[in-house]
Amino acid sequence: MKMITAQQAAEKWDISLRRVQDYCKKGRIDGAERFGLNWMIPDGAQKPADGRRKVANSGEFVDPESMPMPRKTPFLYMTDLYHTPGGAEESIEALSGNHEAQSLFAAEIAYSRGDIDLVYESANYLLQKHSGFYAVISAGMLLALCAIWKGDLSMWRRAKVHIAEAPAKTDDQRDIAVFAITAVDSMLYDVSSFPEWFKIGCFDPLHRDSLPAAKVFYAKYLYASGYAVATKELEIEGVRGLTFLKMIPAALEPMISQAVADQTVIVEIYLRMTCAVVYHTGGNDTQAIRHIDRAIALALPDRLYGLLAEYRRTLDSLLERRLVRVDAEAWERVNSLYKVYNEGWAKLSGAARGRVIYTSLAPKEREVAKLVAFGMKNAEIAEKLHMSISGVKQAVTKVSQKTGVSREEFAAIL
Repeated sequence: MKMITAQQAAEKWDISLRRVQDYCKKGRIDGAERFGLNWMIPDGAQKPADGRRKVANSGEFVDPESMPMPRKTPFLYMTDLYHTPGGAEESIEALSGNHEAQSLFAAEIAYSRGDIDLVYESANYLLQKHSGFYAVISAGMLLALCAIWKGDLSMWRRAKVHIAEAPAKTDDQRDIAVFAITAVDSMLYDVSSFPEWFKIGCFDPLHRDSLPAAKVFYAKYLYASGYAVATKELEIEGVRGLTFLKMIPAALEPMISQAVADQTVIVEIYLRMTCAVVYHTGGNDTQAIRHIDRAIALALPDRLYGLLAEYRRTLDSLLERRLVRVDAEAWERVNSLYKVYNEGWAKLSGAARGRVIYTSLAPKEREVAKLVAFGMKNAEIAEKLHMSISGVKQAVTKVSQKTGVSREEFAAIL
């Protein structure tokens, strides 16, 4: 069989050499073989059909699979592309002209629903096809999320390598990569690697399309920091106990209002749930319920049960009480997802942080243990949780028996 070079094929078909090489890499030319750095093509091979789209008013062709993202951010589902509760499928369909963006957005929605197997497949697909910068960053983060649900430390580390090796070409993209790595760490309450500009709430280095997502992870950063201060794992001069945590809503409430104005549904859910956790931890369940109920109303139309399951652990039984009254079947699904997420998170978090995180504690036992970790006395805990002092003592004893650690070490097992 007579073979010709890729350059000869390009001249024969009147297209660029780069386009011929791309066809070869994607397996679209029958019989094409690679020899070293060069492609050889059967002389009688047919020119592949041009699957590109012509960009309006420019006359240029663009391959849908390599088109730039519709937003310059790895968090497409946190942008205004998804702006109406119940409109997820419509938003996915609207991206049909950009295969890569559609695959990524659909995977992010699948994660929000708790369909982790589909997320895993999509993340690997995007990574294997050598996607563009934002898609690689996103796929790496999706893989990290899968690692949490599966409790897989090696997958977690591999995901961070993919993010670090994303083909960044500009300072903006390099800042996004740094932000993505630290955002992944924050999922395990490790906020030590966030850059200084982020810690003070300055998002200037990020493209404006990533600002909604930045607010979500800043909220997580504030909560993790406040929790660390309350458990004495982090020291901030002049701040003790729950003081820092109780100040956080002043920063989150305006962010929530902005998310409402921007119509960024996923961001609003995340911010409201994080704010609810902060209020609940600080003892203000009235305000916590206000945000939980609104988040539930936003999540149910598209069955975003995975997002709600993430917060079951930190909201104790409060999420259950609010969701059951609205949709008992939805709670069953959320609780089922939570059990998987909790086991995976505890396994991965414990391995990454050199701890043993216990998942066998009953909700009330965990709530008591958390307040003990905050340094509260039995009488204070009894008053806060509407329990008897003897009931608190019994719960503390059960926690110690189940975990084998003393009262002074409770912070390390939660």
